[in-house]
Amino acid sequence: MGLPRLVCAFLLAACCCCPRVAGVPGEAEQPAPELVEVEVGSTALLKCGLSQSQGNLSHVDWFSVHKEKRIPIFRVRQGQGQSEPGEYQHRLSLQDRGATLALTQVTPHDERIFLCQGKRPRSQEHRIQLRVYKAPEEPNIQVNALGIPVDSKEPEEVATCVGRNGYPIPQVIWYKNGRPLKEEKNRVHIQSSQTVESSGLYTLQSILKAQLVKEDKDAQFYCELNYRLPSGNHMKESREVTVPVFYPTEKVWLEVEPVGMLKEGDRVEIRCLADGNPPPHFSISKQNPSTREAEEETTNDNGVLVLEPAQKEHSGLYECQGLDLDTMISLPSEPQELLVNYVSDVRVSPAAPERQEGSSLTLICEAESSQDLEFQWLREETGQVLERGPVLQLHDLKREAGGGYRCVASVPSIPGLNRTQLVNVAVFGPPWMAFKERKVWVKENMMLNLSCEASGHPRPTISWNVNGTASEQDQDPQRVLSTLNVLVTPELLETGVECTASNDLGKNTSILFLELVNLTTLTPDSNTTTGLSTSTASPHTRANSTSTERKLPEPESQGVVIVAVIVCILVLAVLGAVLYFLYKKGKLPCGRSGKQEITLPPSRKSEFVVEVKSDKLPEEMGLLQGSSGDKRAPGDQGEKYIDLRH
Repeated sequence: MGLPRLVCAFLLAACCCCPRVAGVPGEAEQPAPELVEVEVGSTALLKCGLSQSQGNLSHVDWFSVHKEKRIPIFRVRQGQGQSEPGEYQHRLSLQDRGATLALTQVTPHDERIFLCQGKRPRSQEHRIQLRVYKAPEEPNIQVNALGIPVDSKEPEEVATCVGRNGYPIPQVIWYKNGRPLKEEKNRVHIQSSQTVESSGLYTLQSILKAQLVKEDKDAQFYCELNYRLPSGNHMKESREVTVPVFYPTEKVWLEVEPVGMLKEGDRVEIRCLADGNPPPHFSISKQNPSTREAEEETTNDNGVLVLEPAQKEHSGLYECQGLDLDTMISLPSEPQELLVNYVSDVRVSPAAPERQEGSSLTLICEAESSQDLEFQWLREETGQVLERGPVLQLHDLKREAGGGYRCVASVPSIPGLNRTQLVNVAVFGPPWMAFKERKVWVKENMMLNLSCEASGHPRPTISWNVNGTASEQDQDPQRVLSTLNVLVTPELLETGVECTASNDLGKNTSILFLELVNLTTLTPDSNTTTGLSTSTASPHTRANSTSTERKLPEPESQGVVIVAVIVCILVLAVLGAVLYFLYKKGKLPCGRSGKQEITLPPSRKSEFVVEVKSDKLPEEMGLLQGSSGDKRAPGDQGEKYIDLRH
């Protein structure tokens, strides 16, 4: 034990006593170089760490150290710089009075040690370590589109991540559902490689291999690149991808759209689903209600059975078969009952009811449905709801009660599911005219379309008392419309036109009077029509009796009224002109109050007051006011009043 201690003490003493040899290159310990960090493409500022005295900076040599060899790149003499020939010849310049050397357009190849060396007063040098950084591009991820079977014995390729043009080499991390993946024997393997581009930048490629299970069918994978810049640590993430995972089918089932209660007329889709990937080959069958055997249905290219429009016959028991093409194993689904709700066979009894006036009628509506029904009765012409329920009672029938009645059978629990049936009620009676008399405004020698409408049971026929082109059109089983195309002649203007409707129970007549349109004719009212068609007759002209007696209307005194109005206007105009003439001749002097009396001849016993506003011309005076009871008080001194008294 004593001998080793003596040897150690001797060696320690010898080391302490031995003097260091100064100035011998490689023997003295070099200080750590100054670190300068820049990004690719920017400018690196290399500051010479020598004494800041003017003498030291006036004579400096710059070197780049590559593979432990000094290569001169720049020299400073008397404060003036000069680049040495070589790769840095055109990228170096002096700054800060010679204390800093600027290197532009930095590349990854510039990552090395730079050294500045001074000559006076004694040889000194300063070392600078230049670090270069470049952020990689956004990572590009490519998923294995062929997919991975879950029964694979070893990890399969999931995706490949590529990060281009980074410096230095970034670090890659893989994630599944937001959690980082690590190497795991026989489960997860990450294989990375890098390529150096001609620019000196790196392209990183990383391949993720994994052994997946059925639960990974929706797993989200992505990669992350971690890298450093002078500003600190950074990261970039790729998009998320899902890899196809193949696993055998264990269950098959049916799905129906739309969900809920179905009705006739809907578009219904029946599709098969399975929990395997890829899905098996599907077929859909329906049980025959008679034989109880399954009969295969025709599906579209996607294996979907489309019922459009759905009918009640489509109701029944459906089943799906899934055939795994790899194992050739067929799996059936659970049978599913499909119900298409319907309303059909709406019937009204009696189907064609006929009744006499004053009698009663009972209408009964029946229908079949898969659900509970509600009934209501509507009047066809008006849409008015008459009764709720399957029975409609009509008492003391009038002729107006004839026409259409509609029974509506609907399912309240399924909106839009309903059917209707129309029945026409016929009430015996002679023809019933839409109007008794009508005036039509026409022009002579024009072609005119006249219309005449009648209803009744039995169905009436219509005839005209003049020659022309007539046509009939049924409006409903008991109502007919006849149209006559005729030329307006003086004889026709004088006699008018008659249309006669008749059936086995009687006849009835309507009269159309033709009136010429001229300048003195006032605009026709709502009970007349100008042109080629006739308007609806007013209520008091409606004729529902069998009488054919007619009474020509007395001519209206329209021309007399117009003449009276024109005469009154002319009288007022003449009176205004006389007053204006007297005013201009000075015969109507006005006082400050704006009033002046004028004596009229004894024959003029009426009292007139004429108001003339000062801001209006004489031609713009208003109408004269009459009786003394209509006197108006003067307004203010800006108006002039002329009092005309007898």
